[in-house]
Amino acid sequence: MPDYLFDSGILILHLRNQPGYPELAAHLLDEANTYISAMTHLEIVRGMRDREHAKTFNLLESFETIPVTGVIADLAGELIRSWRTRGVLLGDADAVIAASALHDGLTLVTTNARHFPMTELAVLQADEAGVLAPRL
Repeated sequence: MPDYLFDSGILILHLRNQPGYPELAAHLLDEANTYISAMTHLEIVRGMRDREHAKTFNLLESFETIPVTGVIADLAGELIRSWRTRGVLLGDADAVIAASALHDGLTLVTTNARHFPMTELAVLQADEAGVLAPRL
């Protein structure tokens, strides 16, 4: 059974009560060890609505946050650099999230697998109903 790293989009849809997403999060939290990158943590807090403060921090506390260490920063930089030579521009946040998952051998759970083109990265894509499928 893999352990999971949640991307920001999954948590945002959960916080906004998108049908299927609270159940998806609850299922994976019960099934395996679940993590978020420090970058995801930052993205969620920065986008939080005032009325969501308690709910947001309760959700974030459900996950272990992986810090951005020098090793993860190096790996993220290498991902950005290597994909740029192929004509693909990775965002800094997505590179840090991918590097966190790769470094710790985690399966990334996301709503947008296109942001994570690395073939060595295990990715599960959630659809609009919160149903997971492996990246094709």
